[in-house]
Amino acid sequence: MQTITIRPNDAGQRLDKFLSKSLPNLPQTLLYKYIRLKRIKRNGKRAQISDRLQAGDTIELYIADEFFEKPRPQYDFLRAAKHLDILYEDENLLLLNKKVGLLSHPDDTEYVDTLIGRVKRYLYEKGEYDPEAEQSFTPSLVNRIDRNTCGIVMAAKNAEALRVLNHIVKTRQLHKEYLCVVHGTPPKSEDTLCGFLRKDEKKNKVEVLRFPAPGAKEIRTHYRVVETYSGLSLLQIELLTGRTHQIRAHLASIGCPLLGDGKYGTNARNKAYGYKKQFLCSYRLTFDFSEDCGALQYLDGRRFSIPDVWFETAFRDRSLWEST
Repeated sequence: MQTITIRPNDAGQRLDKFLSKSLPNLPQTLLYKYIRLKRIKRNGKRAQISDRLQAGDTIELYIADEFFEKPRPQYDFLRAAKHLDILYEDENLLLLNKKVGLLSHPDDTEYVDTLIGRVKRYLYEKGEYDPEAEQSFTPSLVNRIDRNTCGIVMAAKNAEALRVLNHIVKTRQLHKEYLCVVHGTPPKSEDTLCGFLRKDEKKNKVEVLRFPAPGAKEIRTHYRVVETYSGLSLLQIELLTGRTHQIRAHLASIGCPLLGDGKYGTNARNKAYGYKKQFLCSYRLTFDFSEDCGALQYLDGRRFSIPDVWFETAFRDRSLWEST
């Protein structure tokens, strides 16, 4: 018999989900069988598959030792680059300035050097993350930004922070503001655009509709023109809803596609400026809680910004036009 003690980072999970992650060598069919046969107990009593674990719980496992054997660890994240642009850090979270070109998570083109890989390496080398000591938790990104977009990404260092941050995002107690450069000039100096967004999964592209339609979700995008010069405009954006490609598609729908965006704009117009980057940055976050957010309550009212957005500087000093 072996015993597992539930730590704070493991609390809140269902028993079967926790054990599936903690004992990868134990087939799921056997896992459920052993729970039914009371060979897996919680706090000395019969366990249920759907039990929600609490910190301090003990799980007694009357199963063969072979299911506890773990392969020698080889951490892919140690091959990720070391560089992280950290805007803010405390014991619960990191706020990171993700650069254009860096993936948030692995995909078919890059598995190792991603933002989450760099976060894990950073925390591991600081001694704040030990995969062998953790039974199920791993540091996680709370929000994701496309490879060709830059901006602030939040990373949770522990399970409680991850739970609260996910709730904050879901309940819109976090305000995100963006800067972007677009072709042309919007019809008004400031406006809230409304519409309906429908996604084509096969093309990984969305369309903006004026009226409700099957499969379309409401979108609202607020913009303010900061400055206009020589056929381009610098805008500040606030997302009032958060949908896939919302800013890119919504601005394109009023004839002002993002500079550098070939999907919703045209590469012919972009080539004149010599940039292959997408001129969009999630540059400011404001925590604005409408309820007690527990372990992260101290963040209420705090605002974090990227101090120098590369294309804002290039727009204001006119160096953006040097290659044209």
